[in-house]
Amino acid sequence: MLSLSFALVVIVVTAPLILAAMGGYTSERGGVINIALEGKMLAAACLTAIVSHQVNAPAGVLAGIAAAIVLSLVLWLMTQHFFIDHVISGMAINALAAGGTNFLFGRYRQSDEIPQLPLAFYTVTAFVLPFALWLYAGRTRGGLRLISVGSDPEKSRLMGIEPIFVRMGGLVATGVFTGLAGAMLVTDTGRFSDNMTAGRGYIALAALIIGGWRPVPAFLACLLFGAFTALRIELVGSNVFGANLPSQFWSMLPYIVTIIALAGFLGRSRSPAGLGKH
Repeated sequence: MLSLSFALVVIVVTAPLILAAMGGYTSERGGVINIALEGKMLAAACLTAIVSHQVNAPAGVLAGIAAAIVLSLVLWLMTQHFFIDHVISGMAINALAAGGTNFLFGRYRQSDEIPQLPLAFYTVTAFVLPFALWLYAGRTRGGLRLISVGSDPEKSRLMGIEPIFVRMGGLVATGVFTGLAGAMLVTDTGRFSDNMTAGRGYIALAALIIGGWRPVPAFLACLLFGAFTALRIELVGSNVFGANLPSQFWSMLPYIVTIIALAGFLGRSRSPAGLGKH
């Protein structure tokens, strides 16, 4: 029977997905295709673990956020200055993050748990953020400019708005949010492990797509994926209809749900008209 502990697990596993999805929102709603959420989370987790262990927890979180911001600015340069394809740029950043963190992880092994900020800091931030972004997008000048650039960059230029700078701001916000997501993964486990994001960045991007590039529906989609992830944790080793399914099946469950959800919603979701355009 599902319990209060199950609800707590849902909250904890959903929070980094929400943070990453909101990071995707601030870049994709401005017109930058961002499949690099995974790499930014991974780099942030690695730097958070190293700096927290060497200095303290707040410094570690700031280092993780800085790492994600740097990768976001690299994506901005590649897509907005050198006009490299957005998807290829994102794949390059993910590969860079995977290789770089593997290199650091091979030379830095933690012998004990690292200092951590409270999990409540991340969860409260994650659950408030979608509603704050909803208000920001609809009620502020900066939010309206972000929406305008993502909808029609050429018309925005005619109105005196420069998309390249608006997109830079959106990608810096992406770095902050994905940096927090990566830092939370380290806080939850107490240490860094190789490839610890395990596809969460892609699931967050899927939630954003299913939510129609809107913060609150994307938040609800993250809750759905978080619930199935928590269900996997709850049901591993249990008999279902008399069958003892292997743990690998339960490990696949969140990804199967992601694929099914994308198959059902991808054609119905309307992406920002200026997504991927210069």
